Amino acid sequence: MPSILTSIPTLAPVVDFKKQLMDQGVVLQLNYIGEALGNPSGGVRRGAVYDGRVELAIDADMEKLAHWKGGMIHANGYWIQGTGLSRYYIGNILTASNIEAPPTVRLYELWFEQKALDDRLGLRVGQLAADTEFFVSKYGALFINGTFGWPAFTGANLPSGGPGYPFATPGVRVRLGNDSDPFNILAAVFNGDPAGSCVDDPQRCNRYGTNFRLQDAPLAMQEVQYRYNQGRDDDGLSGSIKLGAFEHYGNFANLRYDTAGVALGSLSSNGVPGVLKGDWGLYGVWDQQIWKDAGRGAALFLRVAGAPQDRNTVNFYIDGGLTFTGLVTGRPDDAFGIGFAHARISDHARGYDIDSGATVVRRAETALELTYQAQIVPGWSVQPDLQYIFGPGGGVSDVNGARVRDAAVLGLRSTINF
Repeated sequence: MPSILTSIPTLAPVVDFKKQLMDQGVVLQLNYIGEALGNPSGGVRRGAVYDGRVELAIDADMEKLAHWKGGMIHANGYWIQGTGLSRYYIGNILTASNIEAPPTVRLYELWFEQKALDDRLGLRVGQLAADTEFFVSKYGALFINGTFGWPAFTGANLPSGGPGYPFATPGVRVRLGNDSDPFNILAAVFNGDPAGSCVDDPQRCNRYGTNFRLQDAPLAMQEVQYRYNQGRDDDGLSGSIKLGAFEHYGNFANLRYDTAGVALGSLSSNGVPGVLKGDWGLYGVWDQQIWKDAGRGAALFLRVAGAPQDRNTVNFYIDGGLTFTGLVTGRPDDAFGIGFAHARISDHARGYDIDSGATVVRRAETALELTYQAQIVPGWSVQPDLQYIFGPGGGVSDVNGARVRDAAVLGLRSTINF
């Protein structure tokens, strides 16, 4: 993306410095996202927040730097500021912002990759995040709600939320194929818990992203990707289909029954959840361009996932939406989108609510989002955003025993790429 620095003459030396580094094989990227979000109605309580995130990323081409053919080093990290609207005001599963996290300075990814066979084989080793390559929708990236990135399906079910923002964890990834191939295969093994056995908030237990845990049960992920009409001169509408799975080899708590097979919510339970070995899930992603004409276009996306009910809070998940670019005359880089996401609470989790005599039983949470991203100058965009959250927390109760009310979310985001 063109940099805002090119629009500010006094910062031209910075542009020259970045170009000099690039000529030497080092790509430096710096961006800032700032946003104001509020829920004027619904949620646990009404309120507003300002969140910010600075990201610094460095890529080093080892062939240019050290004549090491096919080698690449990548590192990126965040300086996160502010408070989270979902965490403190709404109490929902489908996090209202994809930058929401406790304030800190945090390392994200740090890895080395070696490519071979004309870049059709890639081996990546280091601190990895699954959400940069797995379960990703190209068109879902426009939206602000965090579930359109690393979805609530994995975030709510995997230990500490799994290796997705704001966490990365030690791992190994193999990729067969490259961007010019119609078929790609991804396979990875991650340390299965970024924060370990944490009785506090996992994001505070691994506050700086430097725990580098290796001792936890592994998480494996695999994905097969098929892309079509991706070439610049292809006449057809472009698209991709991805089918994936994860397997976690740790122990998981039975959500409804104790070690004696008695309902955990009953008075006769011993209060110790039954232990279930391992977890798994399946998912699919479809990205499809549906219209293109002289720089304008429209596309849709759809993601669906499922997992066992006895050990996963969210056993079924679906999201999707429509995106449009260049609809406004003279503004080819603006984008508009409408998206939805639905997370179904599993029968075992609902059964626990029923067994314990809860006045409110969880069922599902759904989010709708309407957003418009306007480019002010190259490198700077402003994005007004509207969301509506149905059934925050899946339909949990508030302090008075009543179901938490559906929440409206209004926001404005500014993104600057230096």
